[in-house]
Amino acid sequence: MSGTVQQAVQALRAGALVILPTETVYGLAADAGNPDAVARLYEAKGRPRFNPLIAHVTGRAMAERIAPLPALAARLADAFWPGPLTLVVPIGDRGAVCDLARAGLDTVALRAPAHPLAQAVIAGFGRPVCAPSANRSGRPSPTTFADAMEETGPSATAALDGGPCAVGLESTVLAVTGDAAQLLRPGGLERSAIEALTGPLATGAGDAHRSPGRLALHYAPNAPVRLNAATPLEGEAWLTFGREVKGPLAFNLSPAGDLREAAANLFALLRAADRLNPVAIAVAPIPDHGLGEAINDRLRRAAGYVG
Repeated sequence: MSGTVQQAVQALRAGALVILPTETVYGLAADAGNPDAVARLYEAKGRPRFNPLIAHVTGRAMAERIAPLPALAARLADAFWPGPLTLVVPIGDRGAVCDLARAGLDTVALRAPAHPLAQAVIAGFGRPVCAPSANRSGRPSPTTFADAMEETGPSATAALDGGPCAVGLESTVLAVTGDAAQLLRPGGLERSAIEALTGPLATGAGDAHRSPGRLALHYAPNAPVRLNAATPLEGEAWLTFGREVKGPLAFNLSPAGDLREAAANLFALLRAADRLNPVAIAVAPIPDHGLGEAINDRLRRAAGYVG
């Protein structure tokens, strides 16, 4: 049963957890400045505590109360917030986003989600909230209310149903220092859109620990995942792209070959395939341009490869 914005705000103020919809994936939210609440969040997810959390804000004004944004970060926020972009910048107010939420780092990851319910909850709460994906750590991220409730619903005091997530992939993560930006995680905002503003992005492999979602095995279903498969083997579920699919173990990420549609469907179809208890999940090749870069990153991690 879906709750109300006011119930969610009251739960956050009490140090409890909330299932929160965003345009990327459903999040499990807690007061970013409350170490006890953040500890409960880590426990509910079974998340390693060296993996930092994103602090969700209403926009640039709230972000700048937490961290003074470098000029380039401010331009990126103005261009792409609210939306699926996370900016990793030096921390300012360490109390607003506690040390545990930042995994002890001297940086903070900030994002303004575009979903109206997320915006309403954060505005009503008046402070940043940590809201990592509402799945058990390492599992596929939930993009529907039902999947979020199945994963971590029992740990939440309030839960909001915002419908299916429009983007379906976690945010793109950039580290910004001065006039330089590094890509730490591809995601729901395409590289080309960012580079139109920043110029070519460096890949911040040495700073990857500052971003969530960078574990070698992440977003994984129970069944093993086999990538770049031409056809499924006996007993395998089959995730394909841009071609007709038939059969009880077959799923199509996008019959039209649309990467945006494939991104929105990725986690939900991984979960649907996994529920059939196949011997493995075979995935057809996905183009590596545009949102395909982020889709392939998630698939490599679901298969146990560092992307």
